Amino acid sequence: MSTALSITKTVSIDRPFADVYAFLADPANWSKWAVVNIRSIEPTADPDWWQMSTPVGPARLRMHADAELGILDHDYVDDTASWRVPARVVPNGDGAEFMMTFYQPPAFGREFFVQQVDLVDTELATLKKILESGRA
Repeated sequence: MSTALSITKTVSIDRPFADVYAFLADPANWSKWAVVNIRSIEPTADPDWWQMSTPVGPARLRMHADAELGILDHDYVDDTASWRVPARVVPNGDGAEFMMTFYQPPAFGREFFVQQVDLVDTELATLKKILESGRA
């Protein structure tokens, strides 16, 4: 067994930890900031899962949240793959840091994986803009 390539993306947000966490803990908000990977999202009959429309087709999202610890781990499942993304919101002075770690799925080549994860920079910039503008 070997370890997978991992990449952690992070963004500093000048907004209180509680505000950042609350916004991110509600999957209904994800299509507002995850603009590259999520076209739309809606709840399902199963309260743990959300149905998404993505550039590669339908997918599902399940959150594993713990507000006290700032945990926002989430499972992503589509027709081709599934994985868990560890994610955290941590206080930073009067603001917060949001970070996500991505592990290279076995079906993804290294170059493709890195290209896909680099797209998250656009999403994190969008998240920062939304939260710091007070539109959330």
